[in-house]
Amino acid sequence: MKISLLGPTYPYRGGIAHYTTLLCRELRKEHEVQFLSFSRQYPKWLFPGRTDRDPSKNALLVEGVDYCLDSMNPLTWITTAGKITRFQPDLLILPWWVVFWLPQFMAIILLVKKRTVAEVVFICHNAIEHESSWWKLKATKGILSRGDRILTHSKEESHSLRDILGCAAKITTAFLPSYAPLCGAFPRPDQAKEELGLKGNVLLFFGFVRGYKGLDILMRAMPGVRKQVDVTLLVVGEFWKGKDNYMRLIGDLGISDFVHVIDAYIPNEEIGLYFSAADLVVQPYRSASGSAICQLAYAFGKPVIATNVGSLREVVIDGENGRIVPPDNVTALADAICTSLEPEVLKRLTDEAKLTAEKFSWHRLMRFITNQ
Repeated sequence: MKISLLGPTYPYRGGIAHYTTLLCRELRKEHEVQFLSFSRQYPKWLFPGRTDRDPSKNALLVEGVDYCLDSMNPLTWITTAGKITRFQPDLLILPWWVVFWLPQFMAIILLVKKRTVAEVVFICHNAIEHESSWWKLKATKGILSRGDRILTHSKEESHSLRDILGCAAKITTAFLPSYAPLCGAFPRPDQAKEELGLKGNVLLFFGFVRGYKGLDILMRAMPGVRKQVDVTLLVVGEFWKGKDNYMRLIGDLGISDFVHVIDAYIPNEEIGLYFSAADLVVQPYRSASGSAICQLAYAFGKPVIATNVGSLREVVIDGENGRIVPPDNVTALADAICTSLEPEVLKRLTDEAKLTAEKFSWHRLMRFITNQ
């Protein structure tokens, strides 16, 4: 097939950029792929992080990327559509995660549809934004209804989209593959703990820190956990806002001696260090669609304790490769952590986590996207 793929890639950072790049690599094994990306992703005033550029020395790269789309320059929307039109693809793949991209993608789709027979496939990383509203739902319906097919990464997300788009919409669910290919080599657990200055059991909360991810719930669970188990909480990820509130909470709870905060975007070559050091990965989310952190944990053979939201409950099998607890429940989260760190239980969960990793491949995802 001839495929046009539009989305972020290096030098942009984050899970969606990694996703698009790894997908391009897999698609090019069997198809001819035109890879289009952004000359500018967001205006500075809109992006909540420190920068949208990837600091990794071991950057995830592919050849032949055309950085042609400027989100703030409508002329480039037209020229990007022209490049796709001249390529005459069978398939146009677009990511979807925030309504900011509605005008850009709408313009491209309308122009491409007029001049090609390309099937438009949306990959929904967030079909419905975490901070949503009625107008965002309406905007989401307007743009996604222009797609011929939609792929989500959780059954819950698919159900939500059917409520918005109607039963006739062609929606497929495929779990996120593992991002482990971008991590390279990683140390043994004992080496990783020694390098980080950690001893005993380690819990890992990884990724951008945002309110819906429930880090405050995990922090509130820590005093109860520490009464039963000697454990350290490692919080690794850039705080988008509210860091002072979290640091104040750490002080108020008296847990500063066993909570280590690394407020930074972690480059690819360092990801393995933190996951190797962890005994459990904890995702106490209040809401979620898909989360690449879960699959990444399994790639490192780490069990996951997660809440009963989004795709987390579809990937984490309670009592097998991790534990599932209700969201916003401090007691249940603390109990799950303590029981999971019992040596025999932890070994069983870890063994199963290693087997789970085999279920998430990029080749399988490619088959869903190309409908083959």
